[in-house]
Amino acid sequence: MSDRARILVVDDEINIRGALVTLLEKQGYEARGVGTGEEAIEALAQGSADLVLTDLKMPGIGGLAFIHRLKASWPDTEVIVMTAYGSIDTAVEAMRAGAYDYLTKPIDRERFPLVIGKALERRALAGENKQLRDRLETRIRFDHMVGDSEPMQRVYSLVEMVADSGVTVLLTGESGTGKELVARATHHKSARADGPFITVNCGALPENLFESELFGYEKGAFTGAMATKVGRFELADGGTLLLDEVGELSLKSQVDFLRVLETKEFRRLGGTKLIKVDTRIIAATNRNLEDAVKQGTFREDLYYRLNVVPIRLPPLRERGDDIPLLAERFLQEFTEQHHRPLKDISPEAMRLLRLYAWPGNIRQLRNLMERLVITVKESSIQPVHLPEEIQASQEDRRTMVVTLGTSLKDIERETIRRTLAEVTGHREKAAKLLGISLRALQYKIKEYGIRE
Repeated sequence: MSDRARILVVDDEINIRGALVTLLEKQGYEARGVGTGEEAIEALAQGSADLVLTDLKMPGIGGLAFIHRLKASWPDTEVIVMTAYGSIDTAVEAMRAGAYDYLTKPIDRERFPLVIGKALERRALAGENKQLRDRLETRIRFDHMVGDSEPMQRVYSLVEMVADSGVTVLLTGESGTGKELVARATHHKSARADGPFITVNCGALPENLFESELFGYEKGAFTGAMATKVGRFELADGGTLLLDEVGELSLKSQVDFLRVLETKEFRRLGGTKLIKVDTRIIAATNRNLEDAVKQGTFREDLYYRLNVVPIRLPPLRERGDDIPLLAERFLQEFTEQHHRPLKDISPEAMRLLRLYAWPGNIRQLRNLMERLVITVKESSIQPVHLPEEIQASQEDRRTMVVTLGTSLKDIERETIRRTLAEVTGHREKAAKLLGISLRALQYKIKEYGIRE
């Protein structure tokens, strides 16, 4: 099957039709011509076209009626109308009916390829956006987590394996990588899904409030304890307790929690009754707990008790293939929330988004998409709309930041992906730059599932 764009020319004047077909073929397109709207519909039924170039005044079905029928059956096919200078109003009406643009006769040889190129670029962009939306429908999984990159596939696999086991899970990763979403996914895919999911932000709790917040207190336990309060640990009985920012716990709080973690028994502050619960623990941190253990700020026994199954959340810079999916998802979310028309992201703007390092990870991308939905009036987001630091990322496209601990496989995959992007998908050039054979490169592209 040919990769060339397919263009159908509809004009009842055979000389004009033939000249346009010849011109388009010289420009590298696959072109054919027909003389009437009826013939065009028959031709489209036999094989769709990327673009239809049509006259407005034709025998049989009129140009406007033809466009309405075309758009009803082939909405993704772009249309450019041709009209005489005295029929501009009709051309504008055709654009309201769905035509992309118009050309006046006689055709301007300089403007002609520009209009054709822009129409086909719009067609390609619409196709890419549709593919992204389709992928979103199939890839939004694990409690609205988005992404099908290899690093995220490993996360999904681990969640599937540990969800029903009931073991303690330690989620690690930079701030904004989605640790709470993974915790919720683990809970909802487990037998505890009908039970409560309770979170406690350890970094926001002063040491003197940790015990009462986690284990509760009895009425009269201290001044101001006017009624009995059930703690988070007990509220999560039969479900899951997420200890977010667990690395921020004080040493005293670590001792209190370790004892309860091992026995699943505790007493409320000021109480004498021993309370036993069946609560699954998931801990999350953006700190390196191994370093904290060496520095004496985190207990080694608690670390090993929490680190039964570790799951590392990759930073966004390590999952560049997911950026288009995430951006599309957030655009949809905020256009609905703020009642704005849906926008697309131009290829060049998307390239810059993929090159940027995203120190704030998914949270930063999400906030940016909301800002663009509100501030960009145009229907397509262009590089000029992006923050200066992201626009500047194009200057660093030949460099790559590698986080300590990143696997060699991930480094190789990202190097190949960026090299292909740099040479706009030219595999022979990419293979030469990488110092490997074309065959080896093709094998790696298939092995890593790299989309060009």
